[in-house]
Amino acid sequence: MMMLKIGFDNQKYIETQSAHIRERIGQFGGKLYLEFGGKLFDDYHASRVLPGFEPDSKVRMLQHLRDDVEIVVAICAGDIEKNKVRSDLGIPYEEDVLRLIDVFRGMDLYVGSVTVTQYSGQPAADAFLKRLDALGVQTYRHYPIAGYPHNVDLIVSEDGYGRNDYIETSRPLVVVTAPGPGSGKMAACLSQLYHEHRRGRKAGYAKFETFPVWNLPLDHPVNLAYEAATADLNDINMIDPFHLKAYGVTTVNYNRDVEVFPVLRTIFESILGQCPYQSPTDMGVNMVGSCIVDDSACRDASHMEILRRYYTALNGRLRGTVDREVVYKLELLMKSADVTPSIFPAVAASLEKEAATGAPAGAMVMPDGRVITGKTSDQIGAAAALLLNALKYLGGIDQELDLISTQVLEPICRLKTGSLGNKNPRLHSDEVLIALCVSALTNPIADLAQKQLPKLKGCGAHFTVVLSDVDENLYKRLGMHVSYEAKYERQRLYYK
Repeated sequence: MMMLKIGFDNQKYIETQSAHIRERIGQFGGKLYLEFGGKLFDDYHASRVLPGFEPDSKVRMLQHLRDDVEIVVAICAGDIEKNKVRSDLGIPYEEDVLRLIDVFRGMDLYVGSVTVTQYSGQPAADAFLKRLDALGVQTYRHYPIAGYPHNVDLIVSEDGYGRNDYIETSRPLVVVTAPGPGSGKMAACLSQLYHEHRRGRKAGYAKFETFPVWNLPLDHPVNLAYEAATADLNDINMIDPFHLKAYGVTTVNYNRDVEVFPVLRTIFESILGQCPYQSPTDMGVNMVGSCIVDDSACRDASHMEILRRYYTALNGRLRGTVDREVVYKLELLMKSADVTPSIFPAVAASLEKEAATGAPAGAMVMPDGRVITGKTSDQIGAAAALLLNALKYLGGIDQELDLISTQVLEPICRLKTGSLGNKNPRLHSDEVLIALCVSALTNPIADLAQKQLPKLKGCGAHFTVVLSDVDENLYKRLGMHVSYEAKYERQRLYYK
């Protein structure tokens, strides 16, 4: 069976990225504050557009530097106060701070402290600080600065950065990360530079951003996929004019970093006497572009990511959570990248199956390119049916064979509508997998099928109606990529 194409050398990335960071530490005399943008250990976007990139690659890279690394987690007091939630995990930012600390410690990485930024006595922030103190986590407070980031005279003064707590650190590389954007990572790093300089200590700042990839063309699908991923944030990839002027070399950055660079340069000059960087690109430590080993594979994967982001936006529009402008921007990106639904055979196959059966359907592209379909029946939904059909194909099992007998399915359906009060008797994907595991105890064919589950990782599926959260989450936990039409199975106003 043909394997999915690999386009990225993960091991080379870990080695070259850690070496590059060591060089940057040396450049600043042995102390570097590294602002870590994006997700540190669960970067699924990168793993989708760069086949071969592991979601935890960045944190594994830090493990290469384990003895030199100290992690500071920043969280904005305003985000605590308004109970901001990580959309991908469904948990508040303050809970994610605790989760991050646990994960880092579990990987034998030292977490030095948590810094609450934009602190002005918010009651929820005070409660969180007390909770951290009770848990034995060192905490610091950074305060709002009027006119930030443009009022440089105030920022670089005793009444600006000087008011902030000095974060006590003990290791050469201080990684400043956060549960999400807008948490004050950069400000925390620059505040530390101010305090270090006042103490007569050498220290520097750099930024770790995976996307956009500075040494790929502006219109490369990997960079366009980043724009698609941040369409709701109004991030725009652009040529770095400062780098072009300083070196005569064309590189890619994004609008926010380019716009703020003149201010950052002035802040650096005020703190250090001179700016160590000529451009926003100079500030970055990103070796991703040097580790692409199959450009075609990464282009194809990025085209698919743009299409998935488009379907996600359409569904967000259906739910009222995404503005029309976001969908319009994605449509323009699709035209720019020459992306249409036709690049994903599962789209047409699922719609054809729905037309033939008169009920919701799904389709999945197997690792060898074969397209498998699944239809809705009285006992199982399209997502569950597609999953079973895919397992049969991967195991070389006749598609006409039933992996789970009616005698097993019917009692579960009755339980759902009878004792549990569900109106829909059809089984979700997770319920079908449990039934499959039970059947595998006495049925060797079912046992063979369930052993194919790891082979689903990386496969893509498309459905003709909005998936339930249960089905979508199950597919994602199996490492699959899912999209669906912006259409509900039944015309109702309330869905759960």
